[in-house]
Amino acid sequence: MRKITLSNGKTAEVECLSCALTSGLIEPEGGVILESSYFHAHQDVAYPIKGLIILASKRHIKCLDELTEEELLDYTHLLSKIRKAQREILGIDYVYYFYNEDTTHHFHTWLVPRYEWMYEFGRSVESVRPVLLHARNNMNNSLNRQEVLSALNLLKMRLNH
Repeated sequence: MRKITLSNGKTAEVECLSCALTSGLIEPEGGVILESSYFHAHQDVAYPIKGLIILASKRHIKCLDELTEEELLDYTHLLSKIRKAQREILGIDYVYYFYNEDTTHHFHTWLVPRYEWMYEFGRSVESVRPVLLHARNNMNNSLNRQEVLSALNLLKMRLNH
């Protein structure tokens, strides 16, 4: 079991955070953004950045090449749908996509938006970790969390209509 600190300050002990989220054992703050038979999308539970979405496989796999044809089609469709909503609803011009196979969780992709305030940390992939840590350590307050939840609700309305 691993102890994980969530952005709302609560902690959870789980074997796999993605399994806990996709199964409903842990409810992400603000709830599920979008769900299909194969995937679950939610606001990142560790970093309070509006529009930072995780698209996680419901099946416990590690690698992209483990997806079935149906899952792969669903994945690309949902990824595109979420990205379009980020642009249209939240005005997010740029996103960094991350997926890694040596994670302690299972297959998931991060859609990390780029906001103006983030550029003080740089404009490359190397800037993402400092941005995430800045958000966790300096933006974990009630006002920012309310903005994150408001953005989340706007995305949910758009994606589930």
